[in-house]
Amino acid sequence: MGPAGRAGMDAAMEQVSDTTPQGSSAGQISVEARVSDLVRLGIIGLFAYWTLELIAPFALIVIWSAILAVALFPMFDALSRLIGNRPVISAFVIVVSCLVLIIAPLALVAVNFADAVQALIGKLRTEDFILPAAPAAIKEWPVIGERIHDTWNQIAGDLASTIIKFQAPIREVMGVVVAKLASVGGGVLSFVASILLSGLFLTRATRLAATVQLLANRIGGEKGVGFARLAGSTVRNVSRGVIGVAFLQTLLCGLCFAFFDIPARGALTFAVFMLCLMQLGPGLVLLPMIIWAWFSWPFAVALVFTCLAVPITVVDNVLKPVLMARGLSTPMPVILIGVIGGTLSHGLLGLFLGPVVLSVFYELLRAWAWPAATASGHEHGPTASLDGKVQRSAQ
Repeated sequence: MGPAGRAGMDAAMEQVSDTTPQGSSAGQISVEARVSDLVRLGIIGLFAYWTLELIAPFALIVIWSAILAVALFPMFDALSRLIGNRPVISAFVIVVSCLVLIIAPLALVAVNFADAVQALIGKLRTEDFILPAAPAAIKEWPVIGERIHDTWNQIAGDLASTIIKFQAPIREVMGVVVAKLASVGGGVLSFVASILLSGLFLTRATRLAATVQLLANRIGGEKGVGFARLAGSTVRNVSRGVIGVAFLQTLLCGLCFAFFDIPARGALTFAVFMLCLMQLGPGLVLLPMIIWAWFSWPFAVALVFTCLAVPITVVDNVLKPVLMARGLSTPMPVILIGVIGGTLSHGLLGLFLGPVVLSVFYELLRAWAWPAATASGHEHGPTASLDGKVQRSAQ
C-alpha cells in the first residue's frame, strides 16, 4: 500500500473515532431528556392528585354553584342593567331571593318529613300505633276492593303480630331511612353554600365565561367552543324546564296540603318533588288524594280541593314548552336516571345535580356522535353562550 493509501486510511480512522463519541453522547442526552420529561410529568401528576384530594369534599358544591350561576345569569344580567349596572347588588338580591324561595320551603319540607318519620318510628317502638279500620266504601271497588278491605282489616286487627312477622325487613328499611334523614341536614347546608358561592360566580361572570371559552378553544378549537355553548344552553333549559317547573308544582302542592291540613304533608310534598323531577308528574300523589278526599271530606271541601289539585297536575304541560328552548330533546329516561342516581350517590344535592349533569352529557354526546342531526335541530333556535348572551346559530 502506497503512502497515499495509508494517508486515506488514517483519515478515515480519525473520522470514525471523532464521530463515535458524539453519537453516544447524543443518545445519552436524549435518554436524559426523556427521563427529565417523565420526572416532570410525575411531579405534575402528583400535584394534580393532591389538588383533587383537597377539593374533592367541595367538588359537588362548586359544580352546583356553577350550574346555578349559568342558570341564573339571564335574570342577573337583566336586574343588573335595570338598577344601573351594579352587579354586586344584583347578585345579592338574587342570592337572598333564592335562599328565601328555595331553601326555606326545602328546609320546612325536610324537617316536616323527618319529624313525621321519627314520630312513626316512636309509635312503632312503643306499640302505640293503631291502624284505623278500612272504610266500607273500599269494599265496593270493582275486582280488588273486597280483597283490599279484608287485608287492611286483618293487618289493623293484629298489627303487632304483623310487625313481628316482618320485623327483620322493617328494621333494615328503618335503618336506611334514618341514615338518609341524617344526611338531609347536610344536604340543606350544602345547598345554602352552593347558592352563596353562585352569587360570587355571578359577580365574576364575564371573566369566568371568557376563561371557559378560552379553555374550550384550547382543548377542541371552534368545536370545543360550540360544545361549551351547548352545555350552557342545556343547563339553562333543564334548570328552568325540569327543576324550575318541579319546584313550582311542589310549592303549589305544599301550600295546598297545608291549607287543607292534610296529614303527613311533608312526606307527600317530598314525594311530589321526586315525581316531578322524574318527569312523572304529581298526579301519582294527587289523584289518590282526590279519591280519598271525596270519600272522607264533605262535598264542598272535596270539590274545592279537586278544583285546586287538577290544575296543579297539568301546569307542567303549559310551562315546559314555554321555558324550555327548542332543540333540547333530552329523553325522560335520562332525567329519571339522573334523579335516582344523583340521589343515591350524593343525597339531597345530587337530587338536583344528577339530572342536569346527565342531560348535559347526553346533549354533548349527541352533538359529537350526530353533528348533522344536532345542527339541523338547532338551526332555527337560539344558541345560548356561557356568558348569557344569546347568539344565532347562523353567526
